[in-house]
Amino acid sequence: MARPHGLRGELVVMFSSNRPERVEAGATLFSDLGELRVHAARPFGNRFLVTFEGVDTLEAAERLRGAVLRARPLVDGDALWVHELVGSEVVRVGDGVPVGTVASVIANPASDILELDTGALVPLRFVVGRSEGRVEVDVPAGLLD
Repeated sequence: MARPHGLRGELVVMFSSNRPERVEAGATLFSDLGELRVHAARPFGNRFLVTFEGVDTLEAAERLRGAVLRARPLVDGDALWVHELVGSEVVRVGDGVPVGTVASVIANPASDILELDTGALVPLRFVVGRSEGRVEVDVPAGLLD
C-alpha cells in the first residue's frame, strides 16, 4: 500500500493482479500486520482507493502505510500462473522434444514471454498445453532453432 488518502481510512493501493475480485467488497487480503477485509474500493488512476473494515481513520490507515498485501491463490483451470510455469520443462507439441526449462516469465503488453534457461524467448500465446512440470509449445519453424 502506498499511503493513506483523506481522513476516513482510505488507502491508495497498487495491485499487480488484473483480477477484479481482488478488490470486491468482502475480499480478504493478508499482510504482515494481519488479515484485512475490503469494505469498498474504487479506481484511482492506475491504482485503487481501498477502505478496509475496521480502518476508518487517518491514524489507522497510517499504520498500514507500506504494507505488502497478499491473497490466496485463485482457482481457475484456464489460467496459466507464473509460479506454476517457472521450473517447468518446455517441449514441442507433437514430437515432445525438450527445448528448455522456464527460467522466468517476462511481462509484455502483447503477450507475456517464457524465458527459457537456454536464453530462448517463447511468447505465451504459443503454449498449447500444460501439465504439472511440463509445458507444450507449438512454435513457428525457426523460433527455437
